[in-house]
Amino acid sequence: MNYRSDKYGNQISILGFGCMRFIQTKGKIDLEKAEQEIMAAFHGGVNYYDTAYIYPGSEAAIGEIFARNHIRDQVYIATKLPYYLAKTLESIEKLFNEELRRLQTDYVDYYLMHMLNDIETWERLKDLGIVEWIKEKQRTGAIRQIGFSYHGNTEMFCNLVDAYDWDFCQIQYNYLDEDSQAGRKGLKYAHDKGLPVIIMEPLRGGRLVSQLPESARQVMAEYSVKHTPAQWAFRWLWDQPEVTCVLSGMNSLEMVEDNLRTASDVQIDELTAEDQAMLARVVEEINASMKVGCTGCGYCMPCPKGVDIPGTFMCYNRRYAEGKMGALVEYMKLTAMRKTSAAASNCIRCGKCERHCPQNLEIRKHLQDAAREMEGPVYKIARKLVEWRKAF
Repeated sequence: MNYRSDKYGNQISILGFGCMRFIQTKGKIDLEKAEQEIMAAFHGGVNYYDTAYIYPGSEAAIGEIFARNHIRDQVYIATKLPYYLAKTLESIEKLFNEELRRLQTDYVDYYLMHMLNDIETWERLKDLGIVEWIKEKQRTGAIRQIGFSYHGNTEMFCNLVDAYDWDFCQIQYNYLDEDSQAGRKGLKYAHDKGLPVIIMEPLRGGRLVSQLPESARQVMAEYSVKHTPAQWAFRWLWDQPEVTCVLSGMNSLEMVEDNLRTASDVQIDELTAEDQAMLARVVEEINASMKVGCTGCGYCMPCPKGVDIPGTFMCYNRRYAEGKMGALVEYMKLTAMRKTSAAASNCIRCGKCERHCPQNLEIRKHLQDAAREMEGPVYKIARKLVEWRKAF
């Protein structure tokens, strides 16, 4: 296993265990199977385990596994504050204590503001007293390091990096999302500020493995260097020195063993120009199957009405390439679960975005189509719930 340093010199395994996708049986995590996978990862050198309050059964499962194998002091636990469920500092305290009970521990190594996607939300949390709360938890050792996870555009990510003296951050990043969400620019910005960066969705929820178009698979198959799609995706990330740890939602021993092998023999800057060119061709094949030819460059931003245009098109494309549900969940995160709505339906068709689009896309038309297909009854209910919470 290879390791990289966090802000304070602690050695983090470059492969982290994402604990959201444990196999469930009859609505409950198969604890025996999860324990086999976690312990295989542990013995292979993985020391970073990521969970969250809202991952069903996950915190309790890893708490039980770590306790009965007596390895709590040999691993780093990362979990997340669901601040969107809290209206007061007292409710935040209650949520945190519940997480400690689930995890069977009295401290969290890496604690994240979950899905902190805009400055307005951070300001609201500050008004509740979150900064003083964080400092007190760090003073007592209940929280060792504080960070945030992010789904949104590059500009807002950089603003959030500057909004507080964070210890680390977590972003969605992979070779398909190189220029969307926080993107490579955000990755480098955080790194230059001294922040370790944890990567989620390295395989884009399977999009870069099981759901690759056949034409993209053919590009890899014909290339002289032979790696599986998953291995290429991980190697592309670990090739970059700014990447500290890559989370993988491993739910089989085969996945654990394969990822351990890759994480043990990669080196920074090992990919050649030919390797990068091959992956660029893979991206071209993936993009060819997309609904809107948006590259996520962001030249269309900012929108006068706050529409997250690249984020909307990313989710709209995902709907057709990967399935409706995953795209809808992602769209809700990006546009509805934030203090100020970034929905496609906010578009007033002013056309400012189209004047700056290098791809000459009919952005207004595509936004209208996206709103019609992405903002159905489920979305509208979720958005109304968020708006209702803002009133309190």
